Amino acid sequence: MNIFPGHMAKAKRVLKENLKNVDLVIEVLDARIPFSSHNKELKDIIKEKIVVLNKKDLAEQKYTDQWKNVIEETLPCVKINSVKKSGINKLKKQMEEKQEQINHKRVEKGINKRPVRAIIIGIPNVGKSALINALGGKSSAKTGNTPGVTRGKQWIKVSENIELLDMPGILYPKAEDEDIAYKLVLTGAIDLKKVDTENAAYKLLKYLKELNRLDAVIDYYGIEVFENEHPYDILPKIGRKRGCLMTGGKIDRNRAATLLVNDYRDGELGKISLEKPGSANYEF
Repeated sequence: MNIFPGHMAKAKRVLKENLKNVDLVIEVLDARIPFSSHNKELKDIIKEKIVVLNKKDLAEQKYTDQWKNVIEETLPCVKINSVKKSGINKLKKQMEEKQEQINHKRVEKGINKRPVRAIIIGIPNVGKSALINALGGKSSAKTGNTPGVTRGKQWIKVSENIELLDMPGILYPKAEDEDIAYKLVLTGAIDLKKVDTENAAYKLLKYLKELNRLDAVIDYYGIEVFENEHPYDILPKIGRKRGCLMTGGKIDRNRAATLLVNDYRDGELGKISLEKPGSANYEF
């Protein structure tokens, strides 16, 4: 399955233009799927980066901590909840440390020190705009057009040492791998309407079974699931419990599937990560 929006090329072109104007990139990943929400294609054009694991409140802490350790082998990494502003001060501290490193290089080249200029990038619905608001604050003063930067860009003065481009860089996922594509659907990066909803629900049940987390479905919906029961047979049980019925009492599988996926997305099933680090060599 290849879910690759036609406007991806344009979005990537705009993002590349903006990257020329910044010193630092904050890549926001979904803490439930750090590997699948990471864009591998921009590695060659990003010089300085901090990785943010957002939506930590929806992911299992033990796996988020493991992913953080993996990422920190090569890059700074911060766990946050951009809506509740948890972890924001830690991120600001990391950004200021990067500013010191960047200014040290500038001074060595005979260039004056200045605040670090940063942009926030990530896949759709990963929390980029919420993070911009959390860092800058709604009443934060905009610095306007900064000399040497493309005209018309709005910059937020986060602190004396940090300026943030007031626009998120959207990375539309090129999800040629089926599992990655479905994980992006299940976490809300890709619209559920882009895929077969029932298949998405079956995939979710399959992942939960592999992760030994079917208990979350059993407890939340109050259903009984037998050992090795196929997802195809589990879905109608959810539908029946939640009244997803058509004329004649037949289960509306599509409605039940939509319910299940949305309940997972919203955290109703509890904190569940769909990815945990394995033995592979991950590059972020």
